[in-house]
Amino acid sequence: MTTLYVSHPSALDHGLQTGHPESPERIRAIERVLENERFAGLVRGMAPKAAPEVVSLVHPVPYVQAIIEAAPTEGLVQIDGDTVMSPGTLEAIFRGVGGAVHAVDAVMKGECANAFVAMRPPGHHAERMQAMGFCLFNNAAIAARHAKVAHGATRVALVDWDVHHGNGSQDIFWDDASVLYASTHEMPLYPGTGAASERGNHDTIVNVPLRAGDDGEVFREVFEAGILRRLDAFAPDLIVISAGFDAHRLDPLANIQLDESDFGWATRRLMEVADKHAGGRIVSVLEGGYSLKGLGLSVATHVDALMGR
Repeated sequence: MTTLYVSHPSALDHGLQTGHPESPERIRAIERVLENERFAGLVRGMAPKAAPEVVSLVHPVPYVQAIIEAAPTEGLVQIDGDTVMSPGTLEAIFRGVGGAVHAVDAVMKGECANAFVAMRPPGHHAERMQAMGFCLFNNAAIAARHAKVAHGATRVALVDWDVHHGNGSQDIFWDDASVLYASTHEMPLYPGTGAASERGNHDTIVNVPLRAGDDGEVFREVFEAGILRRLDAFAPDLIVISAGFDAHRLDPLANIQLDESDFGWATRRLMEVADKHAGGRIVSVLEGGYSLKGLGLSVATHVDALMGR
């Protein structure tokens, strides 16, 4: 079985202000590391463009329509304080959703063992009716809901190791007993949510906060005790990863001291859970990561692990 890598050139066309950390260079950094010959075994696919009704699996139709209507033909449009649309954004976000859904289809049909989807902008801050934190559509949440609707998955786990809490994913799945949302993130930090006391209406929200300065040893301890045990008890049919790499020690937007080996370790531990309960099925969706060096190193280690190395 193989690992599927999904991306699309439209990820480069979501333009932001000069110097913005969520830049097209993030995708270029990933492409450069995955050009190495050790990744020759990746199955590479283009992200298709999702239909609006796929996006509305988690975002109500009026919100989806409002985003479509807000898209500019020139210049930049400010959606919220730190979320912007450019003329290339609309195709990028619909292909971001399409790539995540395509990866779920391939994994659930047994066409590949697992998948990594590298698109931008990220998605885990996008709530049902609110764009924020660079995010417009919640790709990982849509992937999880699509697995249920299209493939009959009864329990999906969404594991989020981005350094910022995925308030959007938490909002979407707060009252959904069939999805376990588990996050490790720095607190206090944007967006200010993610306390351990936030557990959802069915105790299927699992927040394991870290503190500024915490390193890989602390991360591994809390990931093992706080997240992996809950995943094992939940016994998911599929694991979706919100794979942000901004907890890397080089990242300029946070203060957690992980290195790339920690992401490799976490990937392998999730693969063990997936092998036990989900036939190995994992779909990983890119979120944050704003040090280009840290992002490249982390993605390479993450994909190495997905490929069984």
